[in-house]
Amino acid sequence: MPIKIPATLPAFNVLTREGVMVMDEDQAARQDIRPLKIGLLNLMPKKIQTENQFARLIGATPLQIELSLIRMSEHQTKNTAAEHMESFYRPFSEVAASDEKYDGLIITGAPIEHLPFEEVTYWDELRQVFDWTQSHVHSTFGVCWGGMAMIYHFHGVKKHMLEAKAFGCFRHRNMAPASPYLRGFSDDCVIPVSRWTEVKQAEIDASPGLVTLLASDDVGPALVEDPGHRALYIFNHFEYDSDTLKQEYDRDVATGTPINVPLNYYPNDDPARTPLNRWRSHAHLLYGNWINQIYQSTPFELDEIGT
Repeated sequence: MPIKIPATLPAFNVLTREGVMVMDEDQAARQDIRPLKIGLLNLMPKKIQTENQFARLIGATPLQIELSLIRMSEHQTKNTAAEHMESFYRPFSEVAASDEKYDGLIITGAPIEHLPFEEVTYWDELRQVFDWTQSHVHSTFGVCWGGMAMIYHFHGVKKHMLEAKAFGCFRHRNMAPASPYLRGFSDDCVIPVSRWTEVKQAEIDASPGLVTLLASDDVGPALVEDPGHRALYIFNHFEYDSDTLKQEYDRDVATGTPINVPLNYYPNDDPARTPLNRWRSHAHLLYGNWINQIYQSTPFELDEIGT
């Protein structure tokens, strides 16, 4: 089954060209099936790029997905056209006021790692989002900074600044082969990493109920399950395109920002060569498994979510 998104959303044409099945509202209405309702709370500055990345992954499953785009109510973006935001995004305050419920919600990262959580301008509203998920979302997926913020809110697990940026593609061990979220995973896999902060495994272990599913000897825990809050937290970037790390590296080189060549990304770590994508298959597995778990366990009646 395809992913249901507006025909005018840029992701519609991008995914169609890639062979991902997509449909507009008119087509979806003709199918006698309840689509899974998935929200994307997009905190990244490059909204369209992030929409494409996550729509690509959740649209590759055999289920019909209805994707809804959400933004923080007062925070304004400078990197995406106002018309795009007005046409496709709803502020969280409006979503909350409507008492809508979602089968799944993805909360993205944000380029504000250097700030303490409490100093983020929209922190109070984001905490409201986290609490709202417990009564209005069946399963929540916090990604990178979004995952660190969520695990901090619910468990007090802190983020710690690194001496140098973790940047590149790092091997991760499968810590829970029996987990339904890791169905089909190899014993290890490669995940893109781009962050200045980390969470520590000892602090995760000290918080009852948290289970680490993927971890790296080099960059620490990567994927954590929080069954008590019906949530997953991933601190790295399975959703990245093949050239996302290259874009970040080229940007920093162009602005004179000190940056190391991303490890294990370019062949022979040579930025003059085309980078190789070594994570795509596991990315689709993870998000496909997440969607499948939602489908297997979410109530048929949306009103019953969170009750």
